[in-house]
Amino acid sequence: MNTYDVSDSPRFIQLLLKQKQNLQDAQSRKGQRPRGIKSREELILQFRFRLMKQGKANSNINLRSSFIPPAYSPCISPSYDLTKVMIEDLLLETHHRGTYLLLRSITPPDRMTAVMAIVEDENKDVLMLQLYHQEEENERATEDILGEGTVLIVREPYLKLMSDGDHGIRIDHLSDVLHLPMYDERIPSCWRPRFAEHDIPVNAWKTKGNEYFNKSKYHSAIAHYTKALGCSPTMEEAHTLRLNRSLAFIKAKQFDAALSDLESASASLKPTEKALSRKSLALYSLERYRECCEALKVFCLEYPSNLAAQGELTRSVNRLAEQEYGRYRFKQLYMEASKLRPPHLDHSTYVGPVSVRNSGSRGRGLFTTEAVKAGDLLLCEKAFAHAFVDNDKEAADADVTILINAETDSITMGSQAELIRMIVQKLYRNPSLASVITDLHHGSYKPVDVSSVDGIPIVDTFLVERVISLNCFGCPLSSRESYLRAVDDETSQKTKANEEKFHSCGIWPMASYINHCCYSNARRTFIGDMMMVRATRDLAPDTEITFWYQMPVANNYDERQKKFRQWSFMCDCSMCKDDQTTKKSVSAKRKSLRADILKCFQSRKRPDAAEIETLLTTMADTYSRPAFDVPRLSIWDPQLVLAKMYMKHMRPAKAIDSALRALSSLGYVIDGGHLPRNSLTPMVIKQWGLMMDHLIECWMLLSSAYHFVAPDLVIQAEEYARISYKICVGEDETFDETYGKLSQGRT
Repeated sequence: MNTYDVSDSPRFIQLLLKQKQNLQDAQSRKGQRPRGIKSREELILQFRFRLMKQGKANSNINLRSSFIPPAYSPCISPSYDLTKVMIEDLLLETHHRGTYLLLRSITPPDRMTAVMAIVEDENKDVLMLQLYHQEEENERATEDILGEGTVLIVREPYLKLMSDGDHGIRIDHLSDVLHLPMYDERIPSCWRPRFAEHDIPVNAWKTKGNEYFNKSKYHSAIAHYTKALGCSPTMEEAHTLRLNRSLAFIKAKQFDAALSDLESASASLKPTEKALSRKSLALYSLERYRECCEALKVFCLEYPSNLAAQGELTRSVNRLAEQEYGRYRFKQLYMEASKLRPPHLDHSTYVGPVSVRNSGSRGRGLFTTEAVKAGDLLLCEKAFAHAFVDNDKEAADADVTILINAETDSITMGSQAELIRMIVQKLYRNPSLASVITDLHHGSYKPVDVSSVDGIPIVDTFLVERVISLNCFGCPLSSRESYLRAVDDETSQKTKANEEKFHSCGIWPMASYINHCCYSNARRTFIGDMMMVRATRDLAPDTEITFWYQMPVANNYDERQKKFRQWSFMCDCSMCKDDQTTKKSVSAKRKSLRADILKCFQSRKRPDAAEIETLLTTMADTYSRPAFDVPRLSIWDPQLVLAKMYMKHMRPAKAIDSALRALSSLGYVIDGGHLPRNSLTPMVIKQWGLMMDHLIECWMLLSSAYHFVAPDLVIQAEEYARISYKICVGEDETFDETYGKLSQGRT
């Protein structure tokens, strides 16, 4: 939704076809022994030369490509059911189920779309190892993931034929690789450092863990604290070790594990300041704000002189207020989004008068639990994960990846590949969050039904990829910025309506339950990684909330329906049904009339208003159903441009008539706003229609025109403009500022 789908682009189709051919060629060798195997020395030299060459290469090669391989399940067999094999036993394009490899890295690592190194087994046979979806460099150094000398177990290895003709092991599931600390007994003696670990006391392991922690090597620190805990520490030593390990877990963003350690530490002794501080931080990071507030209240009560705890309590109470009452200071959100990169805001999710329910053939949907008015906030949701591309940055394309899936014939351009990595990592670190993602719609994909093996979380990367492909939203830095760009674009105002696409994207789980309808009753907007969903009309209780996945545009029925294929549905809203039953000759006539109107507006001489009105009337006659049932997408925008033209030439009565016609063509039913007026009847929207961005301007134009002929309606028209602004931008705190600036810029 609002992402760059380039599946039909000739430029990228060639990449897809090439990938399909590569996969076909590889599959033709499935089950075969690798041939033309390079020597150990040749493979190492080749890899080191590439590393050296890459270090000298220009790093401004921005557009990267990433290929989703054919989906396969993660290993779900416990260690005792796996049999050790060697590199020489592996067959091409085969998942060696029921087996494992023990490997050691023998080169420095390289990082591209995967973290790579040359590895050896105990027979000194070598090959390339590729670890996908690993932590970013700023989270965990490449050297720490697969540095020279790293020993690891690969569960149920997959030997693939690579694009350069060589072969290697590709690992897509995080749980399919297990890093072994150097003290692990499974490491062969010839690979171990020379020390007798059985003689090392608890404190020595703790000290070593502290050293790793101070070097920001948190995973190594965790491993050494864990080893110390296995060396029969005293109760006090165990308490300290768990406290230390909890902080290392927090630094590694493993908040579930941190809480487990803190609960164990608190069970034996009175909670210390460190324990309470870390517990509240872990709870806050998991967005468990009520529990966080309770923990901080205890913290402040037990340690009243700790001012930092008081500040954290205030922050957590603010998050809880947002979560429970939807109280946001939107100008503050804008300020944060403008400064933070990525714009991941410190705010919580508010779920308003809505709930997830069964929606018949549509699966699940989001429904109102009480009556709501147009403009009401239904949902203000923080992204579960948000991959940001800074379009203001000089090398914005450096964060853009072409993601190609040969199985689904899809090609997207943006940050979807990064989003897969982010979500896989987040679920692997914090398995308590898994259901938030795995419960979302994932089409026909059949995931494994095992959540952990040997105490290790199982995260199915291909399930995550499928969830993202069906539920991810493209998003701007802020919808207000997008709106201002749109209204300042003269082309877009002259009957050209193109929905904006975005490289940044994210997953908002609650919003993902909202089903599509072209004639929608809600709109989504963004500030940073926060999504606001507001009602676009008055809704009764138990009404299903819908917004469009693809913005409805005049004369694009076939294109719209094509976009919906990935979700396996055909839209059956009133507009789509009408388009489907409209004769091709009628559709062609509308298209021709619309083109004629556009020519009139683009004429170098002054457009002929009478001719445009005649063309609009002729176009209106091609519709058989009333606009309040079926919005007339071909009419509303030229009608609005005509209203602006009338206003520019100081014909307020004609401007009002044309603006109201624009609104009625989108399904609005309005009483009391038409001319001539017999009394001071107030203007009331009896039925809200399809909400389009430029309708804010329409209402502001009406407000200006009423100033000359019906002053009592000025305030009401501006109020409807404010509500429309709130819906299209997400808030109305900046309404006066925005329309003050716009009016100044056009005087």
